[in-house]
Amino acid sequence: MSFAKDVSLSAVVAGFVTVLVGFTSSAAIVFQAAHAAGADAAQIASWMWALGLGMGITCIALSLRHRVPVVTAWSTPGAAMLITSTAGIPLEQTIGAFVVSAALITVAGFSRAFERVIDRIPLSLASGLFAGVLVRFGFEVFVALKTQCALVLAMAAAYLLGRRLKPRYAVPGALLAGIVVAAAQGLLHLSDVSLAPAVPVWITPHFSMSALVGVALPLFIVTMASQNVPGVAVIRASGYCVPLSSVIGWTGVANLVLAPFGAFALNLAAITAAICMGREAHEDPARRWVASVAAGIFYVAIGLFGATVGALFAAFPRELVMAIAGLALIGTIGNGLAIAMANEREREPALVTFLVTASGVTLAGIGSAFWGVVAGVVTLLVLRPRAT
Repeated sequence: MSFAKDVSLSAVVAGFVTVLVGFTSSAAIVFQAAHAAGADAAQIASWMWALGLGMGITCIALSLRHRVPVVTAWSTPGAAMLITSTAGIPLEQTIGAFVVSAALITVAGFSRAFERVIDRIPLSLASGLFAGVLVRFGFEVFVALKTQCALVLAMAAAYLLGRRLKPRYAVPGALLAGIVVAAAQGLLHLSDVSLAPAVPVWITPHFSMSALVGVALPLFIVTMASQNVPGVAVIRASGYCVPLSSVIGWTGVANLVLAPFGAFALNLAAITAAICMGREAHEDPARRWVASVAAGIFYVAIGLFGATVGALFAAFPRELVMAIAGLALIGTIGNGLAIAMANEREREPALVTFLVTASGVTLAGIGSAFWGVVAGVVTLLVLRPRAT
């Protein structure tokens, strides 16, 4: 299979929606994290350069290598953690913590330690986790109706019409309808968009025990538990198989190389990956890998022109982003729930996993995806039939 042969408009649009949702939903948190760490304007731009290139290169390289949609992302929970954990720590030591965390991710990947743990999670629980991570985006389609009813209804109508007539183009049609309505209502703010390439800034890492304990280890744990675990669940629940140890290891290597420029944590994506792995990317699962390559190209553009792309994505109204994400994930959420509920003996543990994950609860600084798995596994062990 070649990229030229498998490329399709729906896959390219899915890649764009992936980046649109990923960037607009959490870029502000990354900017806050960089500011809290003591980065100046040039260094913050460098963070976006490093993260954009890291996500883009890993998306493209891993998807081309394995011919399946592999989508990477920055660690949003990790960025949120940095906002408070970097207080009083010099920027150079924070960068040193990024290097240590990336090294730990690399070791966890290539040593197969992470894969050995994740292999013990049943598919039903992984699917419940997968659906729980995504379900809030389905809710947000209807939440957005409160503030931009005409915009969301137009997008929903275009989506349903597309599903009826040309399923592959349902999401592109919804996105186009949203842009047209937003432009007609004066909701697109393009005046602040200007071409401005980002410039990488090297920060020499310094290492300290306080940064290791207070930043590096928590960042590693949060990234693996709250990001890579659901990322693997998305891949498996979507019916794809990739060598997890290698994939996780290479995200760690990319993170390690780019950490001195501000790449704090790279990991497997979950929510945005589901957009590339769903039927909206392509009816043929074997051709959906093009969507993640397209996403990688868009992420590289973010890295090279961070300020420009940031302003462009900021020009879209929040409700448009909420609606297109939810519409793009409807089929994927349904598929995850169907798999989670299929095995009657594992149905209750899978449902517990789904509910805990969907709740959004955070304990000990670790997000609901991890605790959903814990709750589901405990339920499974307690309810497992006794050996006779």
